[in-house]
Amino acid sequence: MTFSRFVVVTGLSGAGKSQAMKSFEDLGFYCLDNLPPALVPELVTLAERAGIRRVALSLDVRVGGAFGEAAGALDELEHREIAVDLLFLDADDATIVRRYSETRRRHPADCAGGLAAAIARERATLAPLRDRATRVWDTSGLTQTTLKTRIVETFDGERAERLDVRVVAFGFKNGVPLDADLMFDVRFFTNPNYVPELKPLTGRDVAVARFIEALPETEPFLERLFGTIDFLVPLYAREGKSRLTIAIGCTGGRHRSVYVARRLAAHLAAHDGIAVTVDDRELPQE
Repeated sequence: MTFSRFVVVTGLSGAGKSQAMKSFEDLGFYCLDNLPPALVPELVTLAERAGIRRVALSLDVRVGGAFGEAAGALDELEHREIAVDLLFLDADDATIVRRYSETRRRHPADCAGGLAAAIARERATLAPLRDRATRVWDTSGLTQTTLKTRIVETFDGERAERLDVRVVAFGFKNGVPLDADLMFDVRFFTNPNYVPELKPLTGRDVAVARFIEALPETEPFLERLFGTIDFLVPLYAREGKSRLTIAIGCTGGRHRSVYVARRLAAHLAAHDGIAVTVDDRELPQE
């Protein structure tokens, strides 16, 4: 088994390594942050046994001795003929100082002489890794969103063009989905639950769909809903969001919300670059 992607992230403290690792995690990479270099061979062996094909790890370059050196870990990966993409994140001194001032965190190399001296020491320590890097990115002018976008475009071209949308049908009486990005209340529709022959059915059934479709407000509402979603989805994608959860709620989550969620999912599925899943939260899985 070979790895399809093996990325090692390193660089200056404050240049965006933590944010980069979060982005790789969002892309479905198996991620390990601040791994002691001596453990890299064990990680490779375990990942191969588990069938993991995409790995991103951040090496802890502050340790040494029994914990190993980053250069040695890279040599081991090369010896195993693993194609490693070494991403080195850099930033100018002023940007790093500003970021540390905003977070009020202590620089890991700040043992004496202040922040400027710590940055200089770290630059000198990391110079050999910078020279070995396959990619050197200056993040001084990058926001977290633009850094994530660049990672997606560089390391997962297919995902760069795709937004995963999850449409959830739920019942308000059981609580709202806590992970919803957008939520719409469809309790204004006449409730099929009070029609005896429709009560045991769900929004998945043709009879319920026909009942809701016969309501005069259904199509005007759906037209406005689709227009709102079509306007918002590209804006979320532009901001670097890779997953979007849209929740549709009615009282019990069995009739109205299920129908509307399915109509919305069908509408979104017709758009290029969107992968849609439907979750009827209150119903058994189909």
